[in-house]
Amino acid sequence: MIRQELLDIIACPKCKGPVQLNEEEDGLVCLHCRLLYAIRDEIPIMLIDEATPLEGPEVDKNNDT
Repeated sequence: MIRQELLDIIACPKCKGPVQLNEEEDGLVCLHCRLLYAIRDEIPIMLIDEATPLEGPEVDKNNDT
């Protein structure tokens, strides 16, 4: 699992915005770009070309609005 210290400094390579761990804890989500960056062998793969576009409404766990 990725430590919170790392999550605090990682940014989406496309928009430079924040990312958050998804529910399955196997990827990082950028809600602004609607992209999922996979985590393989505990290493986030932060390549735009390898990101998976999100489908459907995603819930921002850190935003109560």
